[in-house]
Amino acid sequence: MSVKVIDGGVTAPSGFKAAGLRAGLKDGKTNKDMAMVYSEVPAVFAGTFTRNLVCAAPVQWDREILNKYGRAQAVVVNTAVANAATGTEGLANSEATAKEAGKLLGIPAETVLVASTGVIGFQLPMEKILKGVNLLVPELKSDRESALMAAEAILTTDTHKKEIAVEFEIDGAICRIGAMSKGSGMIHPNMGTMLCFITTDVDIDQALLLKELRKIVDETYNMVSVDGDTSTNDSVIVLANGKAGAPRITGEGPQLKTFTEALLTVCTYLAKQTAQDGEGATRLFTAHVTGAPDRETARTLAKSIITSNLTKAAIFGRDANMGRLLCAMGYSGAKYDPSLVDVTMCSEAGSIQLVKGGFMPAFSEEEALKILSPAEITAEVEMHQGNVEATAWGCDLTYDYVKINADYRS
Repeated sequence: MSVKVIDGGVTAPSGFKAAGLRAGLKDGKTNKDMAMVYSEVPAVFAGTFTRNLVCAAPVQWDREILNKYGRAQAVVVNTAVANAATGTEGLANSEATAKEAGKLLGIPAETVLVASTGVIGFQLPMEKILKGVNLLVPELKSDRESALMAAEAILTTDTHKKEIAVEFEIDGAICRIGAMSKGSGMIHPNMGTMLCFITTDVDIDQALLLKELRKIVDETYNMVSVDGDTSTNDSVIVLANGKAGAPRITGEGPQLKTFTEALLTVCTYLAKQTAQDGEGATRLFTAHVTGAPDRETARTLAKSIITSNLTKAAIFGRDANMGRLLCAMGYSGAKYDPSLVDVTMCSEAGSIQLVKGGFMPAFSEEEALKILSPAEITAEVEMHQGNVEATAWGCDLTYDYVKINADYRS
């Protein structure tokens, strides 16, 4: 049985419940603003977190749990306030949130993770946060609707929910991975996306899960950029509770290969969703570099292309200005021979070669406009200098990106 995408989110794997609702964290709004994910049994916990030195209090709390225990059973998520740059009071508030959830769920506070997203520099409205925790616990359910409610409740400037579930088989047992994420702006991770919560009923060694997660994050979320800003709160959290009944995965082998294929499917989908839903974005922009001499060169070039503001603006304007793309490659710091590079722009409307052997040949502007008009555009960059490839995902740069971020606090 191969990896199969199914309808579902974080409640798809056995033994997981979720809830999402409005706790009223920000006056004048009507959106859901708090969510909870809960495993019926203690779960193996793996996570990757922001490398921003201005590190949010919830990230510090979760990282300590990861390093000390490597197990968790619940996650409490709030929007509106990031709880970053909040000092010792912010840390105390994260702990108080975990303690309240732990008390109501009947589990240790050290098994409750917390995550926050929103405006930096403000303290959490703790009366509302604790009220929200009390409202969430009775609403925890394992049905599809509860996963949808949770996925909606973690959004900020996102335009839609981001979730996925997959099903696969390990030694005759049907296993699942479910996930939800949020992220639209401040996306330039060096570990993961804004916030991503992954559940699975696979039984796996904690150190092995952490090792595999870090590798997959490096190939997916670390290859996404919307605006070049790395958040203070970036977190990718995986809970594995073993409820599927499959044998425990403790090392290399076909069981691990199947699991990592499934986890890669989930993370790739959510990474692309994040890029496609970039603030103000109208197009998903993919850079696929092939024929590179080594992995680092391929990755550096792909990311430089999708992070270039001038290239992103050209994608928005449907302008076949390959000088901007070549310029972005040239200043990336990667060592390569520019005279060997070919670039072909592709979409559902077709493909057109705009760079051949490092120079720009004559082409039809009308044909280029047609190919650059659909919602998904790919730059196929062939280096002719090796056999290594890499893919990065970004989006176009629009007027609306500035408008959204100029008014963010209001």
